Parts: sequence; C-alpha cells; structure tokens
Amino acid sequence: MLNSIELVRELVALPGPPGQESAVREAVAAHTNHLNCVSETDVRGNLLVSLPGAGEIPEKPQVVVMAHLDEIALIVQRVEADGRLAVAPLGGVFPWKWGECPVLILASGGSLTGIASFGSIHTTDPASVASQAKERALNWADAKVFTGLSASELAAAGVRAGTRVVLHPSRRIVTEVGDFVSAPFLDDRADLAAMLLALESLQDAPAEWHERVLFAATTAEEVGGQGALWMLRQRPATVGIALEIGPRVPESPFPLDSSPTVWVSDSYSAMQASDIDLVARAADSIGQSPHFQALSRGGSDASCGALYGLVARPVTLAFGAENSHGLEIMHRDSVRHLADLLMAVLREVTHD
Repeated sequence: MLNSIELVRELVALPGPPGQESAVREAVAAHTNHLNCVSETDVRGNLLVSLPGAGEIPEKPQVVVMAHLDEIALIVQRVEADGRLAVAPLGGVFPWKWGECPVLILASGGSLTGIASFGSIHTTDPASVASQAKERALNWADAKVFTGLSASELAAAGVRAGTRVVLHPSRRIVTEVGDFVSAPFLDDRADLAAMLLALESLQDAPAEWHERVLFAATTAEEVGGQGALWMLRQRPATVGIALEIGPRVPESPFPLDSSPTVWVSDSYSAMQASDIDLVARAADSIGQSPHFQALSRGGSDASCGALYGLVARPVTLAFGAENSHGLEIMHRDSVRHLADLLMAVLREVTHD
C-alpha cells in the first residue's frame, strides 16, 4: 500500500521546472506501471495514464483528472562576463519566498550548484539592492546567481539563456511538525501523490470507466496551464478535475486541518452551481466536510481548460495549506483525504 508522506518526500526531492519535468514524470510513471496502468507521454510532456487494468489510454474520455508535474523555478536570461547568471521567474516564484539560497542549474552538460545572491547590506549607496529594498519590493532583476565559474566554463557546461534554475536538493526537505508536514512544492507534489493513491484504489473500477476516465500528470501548469491546454485540445472533456493546493487566504480563512478544499471560483472560471452540489453530495457520502473557497487569485488546469472551452465542467479539489509558493504546510492526512474525495466525486460524475 502506498504511503502518502513517503510519496511526497520522493517527489519533492525531484526537480521539475516548467518545460523540464522529466525527472518527476519518470517517477510518477514508474508508480503507475506498478499499479498496472498504461501510460504514455505526449509531445507536450504530459503523462497520460489509464485506469488499472484498462489496457489502453482512452481517446475520448468523459472525465480527465489532472495534477501537474512542474514547480515554480527560474530561467537564465543571460550569462554575465564574470560568470554570474541573470535570471527571471518561471511562474510565481518571489525573491522574498526563496531569499539568498543554494540553487541547482540544470545545464545540458550536467547540473551545477549556484547561490542566488542579492549583495551586501553593509552600505548606504543608493545603487545597492539593500538600499533599494527599503523603498520597494525586491524582484529577480535584483538577484544574480553566483556560480564560481567563468563565462567560458559555463558555456562549455551548456549554461545559456533558457537554462532552468531550481531550488537546491538541500532545500527540498519534508519537515514533520506534529500532525503537519511542510515542504516546498507540495503544490503539486502532494496532488500527484493523491492521484497515485486514487489509482491504487481503482484496481476494481467498473469496466465502463476504462473508456470514460483519463488521468494526466501535466506540464507547465505554473506558466498558464500550457500542458493541460495542449492535452485537452486533443482530448476535450466534459468534466475536468484538477488536484491543487487550497491556500488559506483572508477571503477563505478555514482551519488548517485534513479536510480537502473545493475551489468554487478562481481567476479563470467558476464551477457550475450543480457541480458544487455534486461535490457536496460526494463528500457527504464519505463523511467529509470540505472547505468551499472562492479564490480572488489563482487558476488550475481545470479552470484554464474551461476558460478556453476545452472543459465543460471544471472542478478543482485541493488539500488545505498554510503558505503557497514557498514553504507550504499541510496536515499529514490531507493527501489521503483528498484521494478519498476524488474517488467519491468520480463515482458521482460517472453516474451523473
């Protein structure tokens, strides 16, 4: 039986910036193969997964369940003459969330260690980042990644504009705090774990589900849901279920517990009222009381798909979390409870 915390620990340790998610995808694929699922990778890098024992990927699914492979990261803009790297964000990665920290440069010739740096505070020179930070928010244009290598050495290693830069392995740690666990990139590694737990529970799914339900681990969600949009253009779905993070925000101050959250609306679309009722009915059937939340900022693969007419009925189910796009915190039972809610919702929508 899969262990949710160990799955999260395994997946958090792996780098997966947008457009370079192969390490995470291979780990997820290995688990799906052990679960007797058929999987294939499309040209956009999405991992498409059948139900256990189905034998093939459904071509015209009614329901697509999605969790994304990628994480927020940085991209090299240019290599400076002194060997430092100028970087820009890939997705919503903020300097004040990461700070000065070790990073991994995913060069084509092999990974290199660097340090994201903002310079010394021991100056009053108005040109210094330290002085400017007193008046405005820092951004990644204020940072440089120190490499300790020359520009020519970096070129030989395959570092160039477009090279991805991710959080260093030393920072990819799962910390347990009583009933809670904390780690970077629980968005969306915890959801990939929930997807795998659900697939494990679907060993005896009704045969009619085999052609109706597709699971997908998607790419480039953090930069606009690009992987899911590509996939859904090939396989538009009636119901798109995205697994996500449910952030505690002022608009939605729910208690941090093991109950899942349900995004009734976000920046891209809103659930149909009948589907809110459907999720409530599904939750009630398994004794859950999820937190329904309206987000003023954010989007999921399902809501992005709905915006572009590729999903008729978007549903976003999430694990409740303190913090987002930083060191995220969730209840240790959140992954299992999210998988349970997903299963209950699948039972409802396949009989709807």
